[in-house]
Amino acid sequence: MTLDTSNTKRWIVPPPITPEADSALNVFPPILRQILFNRGYATEAEARAYLNAKPDFDNDPFQMTGMRTAIERIQTAIDNHEPIAIYGDYDVDGVTATALLVQALEYLNADVRGYIPNRFEEGYGLNNEAMDKLKADNVKLVISVDCGIRSPNEALHALTLGLDLIISDHHHPAEGDLPSALAVINPKQHGDLYPDKDLAGVGIAYKIAEALFSIQGKPLSAHLDSLLDLVALGTVADLAPLVGENRMLVRRGLRQMKQTLRQGLFSLAAVSAVKLEKVNAGHIGFSLGPRLNAAGRLKEALAAFELLTTKDVFRAGELAQTLDLQNRERQRITREIQSRAEEMAMNDDPNAFLLFAAHEDFNSGVVGLAASRLTETYYRPSIVAFKGAEETRGSCRSIPEFHITEALDQCADLLVRHGGHAAAAGFTVRNENLSELVARLKTIAADKLSNEDLRPTVTADAVVSLVDVRPELFEKALKYLEPTGYGNPNAAFVARNIKVKSARTVGSDAKHLKLILEDAKGYTHDAIGFKLGDWHKKMPPRVDILFTYEVNEYNGRIGYQLNLKDIKEAGSGE
Repeated sequence: MTLDTSNTKRWIVPPPITPEADSALNVFPPILRQILFNRGYATEAEARAYLNAKPDFDNDPFQMTGMRTAIERIQTAIDNHEPIAIYGDYDVDGVTATALLVQALEYLNADVRGYIPNRFEEGYGLNNEAMDKLKADNVKLVISVDCGIRSPNEALHALTLGLDLIISDHHHPAEGDLPSALAVINPKQHGDLYPDKDLAGVGIAYKIAEALFSIQGKPLSAHLDSLLDLVALGTVADLAPLVGENRMLVRRGLRQMKQTLRQGLFSLAAVSAVKLEKVNAGHIGFSLGPRLNAAGRLKEALAAFELLTTKDVFRAGELAQTLDLQNRERQRITREIQSRAEEMAMNDDPNAFLLFAAHEDFNSGVVGLAASRLTETYYRPSIVAFKGAEETRGSCRSIPEFHITEALDQCADLLVRHGGHAAAAGFTVRNENLSELVARLKTIAADKLSNEDLRPTVTADAVVSLVDVRPELFEKALKYLEPTGYGNPNAAFVARNIKVKSARTVGSDAKHLKLILEDAKGYTHDAIGFKLGDWHKKMPPRVDILFTYEVNEYNGRIGYQLNLKDIKEAGSGE
């Protein structure tokens, strides 16, 4: 096997809509019918629920295992003025979940504070030293958000200290027993009846607040709505799929962001050059989220937590500027580590099915980003790790063909701790077990992937004539798919045999491609192809394109453009 670095993509176009579904969806425009059918909505009722972002299932939070026990204990703590700690994670999902529950409980006059561990000193998840500190501070109840499901030893430690512990998490539980906590709230745990298993950590925190507010006997919907901007931030930044209840919460959260009174969000948007009145999920994923994440990656996430909760306009501005500077530094460090990790992985085994690099100089806060770049470049699961004096902490990124957390589960006997999702995970391993771990993971990857066609795939919703791609297509159909992102991508189309009128590279490093394309009626279309600049050297007169159609606002002018995801020479047969 020779490692393919060309990133030649496979194009997948789903089959045409069936006559039955076409008839059932005939109240919608034809292209929208095909998109809805591709995404599993074959009846008008299903389609309207999706387009209106309203889940077609019962989303009562008390269906979650452990919810009633947790709410009763929280209410007792409120009534008795017992100190409560919300214990979060240092990424955007954990920080927003912590801020959400702290603010919800403050509204109910609880004695509550947030606690977010330091990535470099305490590591991920619950830790015994933190439990000791909280106990010494007279905390009676600890509620974890976005962590804890794989912390059985720490849960036992809390129990021995006399701390009541409620674990809320959305990560996959380990096989076997759950942590010994007063309540464990996680829709992914065995036997949980909650219909939606895709909520982010902040989404589960919101469901706790929703359940808690529902028993208060007074209308609290306005305050609950005011927390939805946090749900949108955390859900999108954590790459939770934008389907089901996530889609509803993020759409409502984006609406809340446009009218937010959260001072930190105003300041964050300002340094990110994001206009809140036009904010969408893309702005969270590419501008707001990375800046919030930068705090926990380089130092500690308390700055991000304070930004989201402060009411001081001057402090918010100061914190936003700090996060912006940290994000620039994070980008620089990521580029350096990614380059070094790529060199190490290729020198180690250029044909490996799993890429690995570890070094004492790597910043543990950004190794996950470096792993992501390796996976994007080589389309292989990748691990980049910081190697300490006694332990190595690694971040893993993977591809759809390889469930990285299941692979780590098969190596649990070698690991101090681990956890994550199908596409992203983390672990800690003693250095004396590192070589065996890497060897075993590479064997697992080879067994799983050796017969796979390891090329990235891009999926289109339909083959269209470019003649039909006009602004009204976006306004009458495509905009109703929003919020789009992971799990609910922008609609993508294939158009064939398109005339190239002009082509040039753009960007300081000429990595991007700018085209003017002409359709069969002589109408010209602006097109941008990010990271497709190499095509300029070999641009044929006619091309097949796979693209999305989007609004392009520049210098106050609004237009529409094709966002090219891939290009092939017309008639190439692919």
